[in-house]
Amino acid sequence: MAFDFILMLTADDRTIPDAHARLEEALEGGVRHIGFKDVGLPFAELKGLADTIRAAGGRSYLEVVSLDAESELASARAAIELDVDCLLGGTRAGEVTQLTRQHPLRYYPFPGRITGHPSVLEGPAEDVVDSARRLADLEHVHGLDLLAYRFAGDVPGLMRDVCSAVEKPVIMAGSIDSPERIEAVAEAGAAGFTVGTAALAGAFPAEGEGFAEQVRAILRLAARARARSTAPRRIALAAHDTRKSHLRAWVRRHARALEGHALICTGGTGRLVTETAPDLTVRRLQRGSHGGDQQLGALIATGELDAVIFFADPTTAHGGDADLQALTRLAMLHDTPVALSASAADMVAAALLGGRDA
Repeated sequence: MAFDFILMLTADDRTIPDAHARLEEALEGGVRHIGFKDVGLPFAELKGLADTIRAAGGRSYLEVVSLDAESELASARAAIELDVDCLLGGTRAGEVTQLTRQHPLRYYPFPGRITGHPSVLEGPAEDVVDSARRLADLEHVHGLDLLAYRFAGDVPGLMRDVCSAVEKPVIMAGSIDSPERIEAVAEAGAAGFTVGTAALAGAFPAEGEGFAEQVRAILRLAARARARSTAPRRIALAAHDTRKSHLRAWVRRHARALEGHALICTGGTGRLVTETAPDLTVRRLQRGSHGGDQQLGALIATGELDAVIFFADPTTAHGGDADLQALTRLAMLHDTPVALSASAADMVAAALLGGRDA
């Protein structure tokens, strides 16, 4: 997740009655991360939303805003039945993870104390940060959903403190209604942000009228803010043996920009990267011939990679060509940038790491 804009088909913490019509406009506007709340529409209509998002190649999100335990657990079960990609919100992570742990959806609960409807984040900032740490330590929690602008204190400070306190991605949600707030969210280190009511109300400066134009405007703002984002990127690196020298040269060229980011590499590539730039953070998978490419594929499928860079040699037949084709297909299916050459890898680096010194 590389600072994604997540459009919520919601207003005042409820899924809007005309969500299906708005979804078609949203897809026309180009957004691919789309969500809705667990209240406002019956299950069958929410299922239709989730199916339409998936058919369009998007990523679906269900956000829990119900406060009582019974409703929250019912919403978690609904997320599984809806087969959404991500479950956002809720406060009972221990109970929810007992339901979600055997399902591929990604779970991002609320840190801190949540009250009211629309939801409000209460308590001193230190308590929110402590809550974030405890949640992030849970194995089946994949990130956090922080109601930053529903907090009455120092919002930029809270966002920075939470993002720096945990290694898992943090999504900012609630009342993000201006370009300035999008920029502040990026600078704090968030992996993404949600907008719902503000987009429906036309709060963002756009080139034209209508909901699709609002979506395009927010996408442009997110793209500009991405260059200022301090969130660590998660980049997969692999190379055919005959292109290892190309990869080594690329890593040397971008070593400074890659510092602080997570590089996920198949076995031999991981060793090469570590030897080339010892200060980089490298997670090594199996060798490609021993299942490493399949491990990368699983990370693509669960949305855990921001880009895949595979230095491929098109002039020689390779035993793993089918694996590369499968990786490329998965990257397209899950809208993950993939680069197969040095020039393309440079473009990915410029897009994801452009705000850093190379």
